[in-house]
This record gives sequence, structure tokens and C-alpha cells, in this order.
Amino acid sequence: MTELLKLAVNGTLMRGLELNANLLNAGATFLYEATTTPNYRIWSIGDVHPAMVRVSEGGTAVALEVWAIPAEGLTQVLQQEPPGLSIGKVKLSNGEEVLGVLGEPILCEGQTEITHYSGWRAYTAQKKVLAN
Repeated sequence: MTELLKLAVNGTLMRGLELNANLLNAGATFLYEATTTPNYRIWSIGDVHPAMVRVSEGGTAVALEVWAIPAEGLTQVLQQEPPGLSIGKVKLSNGEEVLGVLGEPILCEGQTEITHYSGWRAYTAQKKVLAN
């Protein structure tokens, strides 16, 4: 039997977004929408994808999705992620701690902080409104 892991995603791997096919091709299935505990900050990396980092202060609850993914599929997804993104533990507001996509702090240097949007979808939706 294949072991399934929970994976929290907060950017372009989410349903309907640019890299969602990477999850689907790795055999992942969507479980539920969630938020983190209010201990995370996020940055837009060149307006291509976000990077989420856990912090001790100044954070917010970030909207994300939780997926079930076969253990071997996790390696496949991670290898396809943009440079500077990695897998770590993410604390969810429901008390769970699951694996999740996080950004290396150095990746966020000089980038646009989008923490006040509380998520990638809200940030990109606002950009579309401003563009029209």
C-alpha cells in the first residue's frame, strides 16, 4: 500500500493555478482548504509565485490547500518547484501540523511582501482588479 502524506500548498500548486498539474501528475488528491496559524509571512517572488516563511512575530494566517500525496510523488513535486522553495512543517489553524511548501528566507530578500493579503489567490485577484 502506498503511504499518503498531507501536503499544504499556498501558491501556484493550488487548484486551477499554473503548477497544479504537477500535483495531479504525482497522484495527489485535494483534501480541503485551510489556513495556517497566524505565524507566517508571504512574499511575491517576481509576481510568478509566492514564498511563505514562518516567523515569531508580524505574521498572519495564510490561506492554503491541503492535498494527499503519495510519498514518492512528493519528491517529484519538490524537484519541479522553483528554486528556493522547499518542504517543511506547516502549522494549521485546526491544530494539525503537516508538510508544506515554504520559502527560504534569502529568496524573499528584495521581493514584495504580500502578507497583508493573507494568501496568493487574494493577492493575484487584487492585481487583476488593478490591471483593469
